[in-house]
Amino acid sequence: MAVNNFPRLTLVSGPASSGKSRWAEHLALGSGCAIIYIATGPSLPDDPSWQLRLARHRQRRPANWQVWEVAADLAPALERLDVASLGLVDSLGTWVAAHLERDNASWVQLRNELIAVIAAGGAPLVVVVEECGWGVVPPTVAGGRFRERLGELQQRLAVQAGASWLVVQGRALDLNSLGTALPGEA
Repeated sequence: MAVNNFPRLTLVSGPASSGKSRWAEHLALGSGCAIIYIATGPSLPDDPSWQLRLARHRQRRPANWQVWEVAADLAPALERLDVASLGLVDSLGTWVAAHLERDNASWVQLRNELIAVIAAGGAPLVVVVEECGWGVVPPTVAGGRFRERLGELQQRLAVQAGASWLVVQGRALDLNSLGTALPGEA
């Protein structure tokens, strides 16, 4: 059951630098819940551009938000969430990227575990997920694997989502009211 009628699962997707994290943070603030910000990205201390991106995220977050830096260990973190809090996951893309080296069987098992944890959880979640594949076909095997795994995971989670948003050009579009779910398998 969602806290304060907030959807159990909200997906916020969009391309890079579209404002999707800002929109997810805005939704979380409106929930009335204690917020746990769950960061899935690596620390990358030697990457100045990544550090600048992390600093911008940190500056936007209210001081009373808890932050869990979980990197690749997303499912165990979600299992620890208290039902009176809201988990804001930023982002699924960095989580998928952390598991690109897994073979397909291992990936499917990990993906299914994450989906099951999300379905079983009691705390509402706002999950940021990158949109990819809107441009050219990735020229590398790893790029293609990332695109396919993230896209499929996104579709599987959308079936569970009570709210889905697409953020482009700094605008948030409510996909549940604008679109229709595709028939068939997700």
